[in-house]
Amino acid sequence: MNSWIMDPYRMARSGGQWYRLLTSGFLHADWAHLLFNMFAFYSFAPVVLGSLYEGYGQGVGLGLFLALYLGGIILSDLPTYFRHRHDPGYRSLGASGGVSSVLFASILLMPVAPAGQGIIIFPIPFPIQPFLFGFLYLAYSYYMARRRADNVNHDAHFYGALFGVVLLLAFIPTAGPAFLQQISLFIQSKF
Repeated sequence: MNSWIMDPYRMARSGGQWYRLLTSGFLHADWAHLLFNMFAFYSFAPVVLGSLYEGYGQGVGLGLFLALYLGGIILSDLPTYFRHRHDPGYRSLGASGGVSSVLFASILLMPVAPAGQGIIIFPIPFPIQPFLFGFLYLAYSYYMARRRADNVNHDAHFYGALFGVVLLLAFIPTAGPAFLQQISLFIQSKF
């Protein structure tokens, strides 16, 4: 744990140990943390992986998917590194940046769920549309990251999500217009 955890203070003083940006993504605080991340990952990964396979074939599609996931882990920790490089007590672990990257890539591909389906968020007793969940989640992550009231790396959630959207748009540029069209049709159907 001590050798792989994201430790910005140690990284800044060692002149390296950049591998921690990736290795910390393979560590989790406990079984609940691991299971939650993997449940979210396996719930949303098939949409993204399927789209990348469809556009690029299995070999390249898998490589792009791994770039999305592993890149989300690494790049989402960079803001955390810069924010906490002078804080000797700060540590971070978990795959949240990569999971957020995949989750938001999935939302970009499928922003609207069929009637009666969507994303369930406790304590809301009914499903909400993925695009709405995405906006709420980004706002919550941004707010909580600025507040710094708990030990959760909300920056990893926020920047992982942004990375997922940007990289997926680079891989599948037509996803942006399709996203806007699906939301527009959804809004028109409601009013």
